[in-house]
Amino acid sequence: MSKIALVTGATAGIGEATASKLAEEGFNLILTGRREARLLHLKNKLEQRNVRVLPLCFDVRDETAVKQSLSQLPQEWQQIDILINNAGLAAGLSSLHEGKSDDWNRMIDTNLKGLLYVTRAVTPGMVARGSGQIINIGSIAGKEVYPNGNVYCATKYAVDALTRGMRIDLLPYGIRVTQICPGAVETEFSLVRFHGDASRAGKVYEGFENLVAGDIAECIWFVVTRPSHVNVNDMVVMPTAQATATLFHRTYNPR
Repeated sequence: MSKIALVTGATAGIGEATASKLAEEGFNLILTGRREARLLHLKNKLEQRNVRVLPLCFDVRDETAVKQSLSQLPQEWQQIDILINNAGLAAGLSSLHEGKSDDWNRMIDTNLKGLLYVTRAVTPGMVARGSGQIINIGSIAGKEVYPNGNVYCATKYAVDALTRGMRIDLLPYGIRVTQICPGAVETEFSLVRFHGDASRAGKVYEGFENLVAGDIAECIWFVVTRPSHVNVNDMVVMPTAQATATLFHRTYNPR
């Protein structure tokens, strides 16, 4: 019987790459995201690999939508073996005294509260079965604070703390909990952070070879395929050209 994985934020970047990798390996998938057309396109593409895909279009920030969608799953989709909390974003890059509360709320509601809403909906089933696996996508920003990162870093530090707390609370039930913290991965991340400014976003990745979404999907697959007695607690993954959150070896400096 094929296992079921739920991937949030599956319409682009790491979420989409992870869904593709899991489908390649025979997983049936519950995929969530806000962009319905992209979800349906991904469903059609992945089902060509002879797996089943259930697309759920909702925003993880909406607690009511999360509860309704995940409490009303068809019987054959209720046994979620793996939860990948991938949905997350950065909004803005401003010093605290110049920050916008709309950006702050968007990050807190997505990166922190959204992760909590989905996890709260899924974990009771794992606890009842005495098995399951949760993988939270954190960030190097949850390990190091950097200039103007303030609230984004705070949300990712919270993901780090929540992951450790989950591991303690779920320990008696055989549920494995992992955090994966990427460095610079070229996805829609910077485009979203800079509110659609493609020129500014592109400069983030100039002058060095960044990670791509597939690199993190491979890390997730490594974690998923460890024997049941092995848990990877925490994984930090950086480009070779990146030493810290802000220190890069660039072959040239972008203007």
